[in-house]
Amino acid sequence: MGGDAVDPGRLWGARIAAPPAQAAWALGVSTHFDTALWRQDLAGSVAHAHELARIGILADAELTSLLGALDRCAALFDAGAFPLLPTDEDVHGAVERWLVEELGPVGGKLRAGRSRNDQIANDLRLYLRDAIDELIGLIGGLQVALCDQAEAHLDWLAPGFTHVQRGQPVVLGHHLLAWVWALDRDAGRLRDCRRRVNVSVLGSGALAGTTLGQDPAAYAAQLGFDGVAQNSMDAVGSRDVAAEFLAACAILAVTLSRMGEEQVLWATAEFGFGRPGEAFTTGSSIMPQKRNPDVAELVRGKSGRIIGDLVALLTVCKGLPLTYNRDLQEDKEPIFDAVDTLRLTLPALTGAVATTTFDRDRLRAAAVGGFSLATDLAEELARRGVPFREAHELVGGLVRVAESRGGDLDTLTADDLTAAHPALDAGVVDLLDVEASVARRSSSLGTAPDAVRAQLKRARAAATDNLGT
Repeated sequence: MGGDAVDPGRLWGARIAAPPAQAAWALGVSTHFDTALWRQDLAGSVAHAHELARIGILADAELTSLLGALDRCAALFDAGAFPLLPTDEDVHGAVERWLVEELGPVGGKLRAGRSRNDQIANDLRLYLRDAIDELIGLIGGLQVALCDQAEAHLDWLAPGFTHVQRGQPVVLGHHLLAWVWALDRDAGRLRDCRRRVNVSVLGSGALAGTTLGQDPAAYAAQLGFDGVAQNSMDAVGSRDVAAEFLAACAILAVTLSRMGEEQVLWATAEFGFGRPGEAFTTGSSIMPQKRNPDVAELVRGKSGRIIGDLVALLTVCKGLPLTYNRDLQEDKEPIFDAVDTLRLTLPALTGAVATTTFDRDRLRAAAVGGFSLATDLAEELARRGVPFREAHELVGGLVRVAESRGGDLDTLTADDLTAAHPALDAGVVDLLDVEASVARRSSSLGTAPDAVRAQLKRARAAATDNLGT
């Protein structure tokens, strides 16, 4: 390896006499991103110090001295004043170097009985646990905004779409609550992931455990983990929980992207159903009339980053044998990026949703048009004993008749209906009413206003549960 040599205060230098070449050092140094884990790293060090004291590696006075130094170290990090040096390879080495400078030989005792391998795996689990709780809370905030809008517009008529074509009428509250349940599954995936994340790996050492007699359960208890890993080699060499977390983040990002896409469509002059408040839109640098839903577009675009983060980590892990491999240094930046991106997109989309104003007349006109009651007519024929296959064909023919006249189903006369089939008597005309159509869909998952009111209570409970995580 070419280049000028450096002489860092590295954790692994005993076996390697020559310092690493500058190019090699620049490739491996990670303090520019892994210092984001300082809280988790220091929490693990506090737990480790207590365990070293229990097994006699640290005297009581040494434990007190180390705990005080770790508190001072945390204060420096918190103030943005921790003195990182160019020779610090990672956050673990930086903290140890500072402890030795602060305490002398006592600072070097903390490394006994642990490896960077179990230390970083533990830090990452603590970070993921905190990030999951934060993201679930942000999801809950977006769900509340949707519930508020659903309640305010619960019985407003709106078109329901398939293939971006009008299909059947719904109420706007039902449409908005659909996103609440999609987000609730996103929160549920994160919550499921948290159960697998919340397992302590300390005591694994480099890969085989240690000979010093630490109690893995003691670490778990001090750090609030639900349990202890079953196998030290798996504990330090696997990152499936990180990949699972990023998969949940990617699916969440896709949900947000779909919501953003819908906001973009609905805000167009062509749809005109609703648009976010001015604080969540931008103008054009050349067209003075423009008001663009940029927040929704940015949310839509950011989903690609998070999907890429998942792919990056899976690609890192796909060829790694047990146990730890240095490739796994690449596990942190995709996670940090996904979390930081969701920290931006979730509140922004929440604000865009909360400030959206809807156009009741445009929504109702779209709900009534487009032959949206054709299915009601076919289902009524089925109710009157006509095989649905035949009913489907009959109603399709009636749609063609109305279309040829330039109208919708409400232009059909009683004679048109009875000519198509004897079961279509004059009373069927009463079915061609959009409010009546919506009201008939009264099952617990249907769009009838009373059903949606009941659904709203369940949706608010789900949102409140996520906010309280």
